[in-house]
Amino acid sequence: MPDSLRIGLVGHGFMGRAHSLAWQTVSRVFDLPLTPELTAIAGRNQDAVAHAARTWGWASHEADWRRLIERDDIDVVDITAPGALHAEIALVALAAGKHVLCEKPLANTLAEARAMASAAKDASARGILSMVGFNYRRTPALALARDLVAAGRLGEIRHVRATYLQDWINDPEFPLVWRLRKEEAGSGALGDLGAHLVDLAYFLTGQRISGLSALTETFVKERPLPQAAVGLSGVGGTERGAVTVDDAAIFIARCEGGAVATFEATRFAPGRKNAMRIELNGSKGSLFFDFEALNEVHVYDATADGARSGFQRILATEPQHPYLRAWWPPGHGLGYDHTFVNQACDFVEAVALGVPPKPSFADGLYVQAVLDGVEASAGEGSVWKPLTWEEGI
Repeated sequence: MPDSLRIGLVGHGFMGRAHSLAWQTVSRVFDLPLTPELTAIAGRNQDAVAHAARTWGWASHEADWRRLIERDDIDVVDITAPGALHAEIALVALAAGKHVLCEKPLANTLAEARAMASAAKDASARGILSMVGFNYRRTPALALARDLVAAGRLGEIRHVRATYLQDWINDPEFPLVWRLRKEEAGSGALGDLGAHLVDLAYFLTGQRISGLSALTETFVKERPLPQAAVGLSGVGGTERGAVTVDDAAIFIARCEGGAVATFEATRFAPGRKNAMRIELNGSKGSLFFDFEALNEVHVYDATADGARSGFQRILATEPQHPYLRAWWPPGHGLGYDHTFVNQACDFVEAVALGVPPKPSFADGLYVQAVLDGVEASAGEGSVWKPLTWEEGI
């Protein structure tokens, strides 16, 4: 087996930058069986992708993602393009025998996610592996929280409370970027933020959602077109377009293991920049995590002496904590970018060993089924929607 893994990245926006940094860094931190090589990056804008290649250390660039997939010197296709492109790129890459890492949410529609999960299952029989990029799973404190739940520290899980609050589009004059258009993004806060919450609830508890009732809202229904679009139209900066995704999504749910759950995702919470918080309550205790203090998890032991009990703050920076074996001395915390490095480590190790990485495309399909259920429930006046998904994929 060769000692390198040649990476082809599709997309050069925010996520492209995060993934590029991860591929640059991972072999410098972890002792890996394969060394990732930043072989090529693809994007639709020739000048922009050339600049990204120079800036982020890619050896070459392509203006067409199909050309990247066709290359013989690419082993992995890493998809960070907008959601509307995920399905097409992933299906072509898997058919071409390339391993695939695809950003979340897996697709824009349930039908697309179903096709991707089915193709991934077929490809795995040929040794071609795939993973969906829910990077928050690789936060050491959250990985530690999962270990505590699996060890029975909380007992029977009864409640899940999950919120993800941002404020970056609170200004009604913020432009109509691709994330605010359904044909490109699939959904708004629901898919951008809520998908993380759905995945983390499953990751931490092992319980999938079996039914839900939801509402969504779009507070600002029209926004200025981006300057590039305005320039193409010949109009001098006053043209506006319709926002076709949700600004906020809220839903309640039952889980297959008996827990009840609440979820809230919004991009209209002034002062909240990346406030992702999840709390679990069980028969033996509770824990909570807040990404704005991402190196900490707080745990309460309900079986302890009540006179001296309280939440214990665990600083997840010890070498025995998940992922910390390769990083800094105790007390030297990690940041957002490190979650992508840890994700790249897991993916490379899985490919080297030939074992299916997690979360799988089937896990991504489950999250997509929840997102689809939320939109269906909200569209029908918050009716209760039992949730089903393809267990066999």
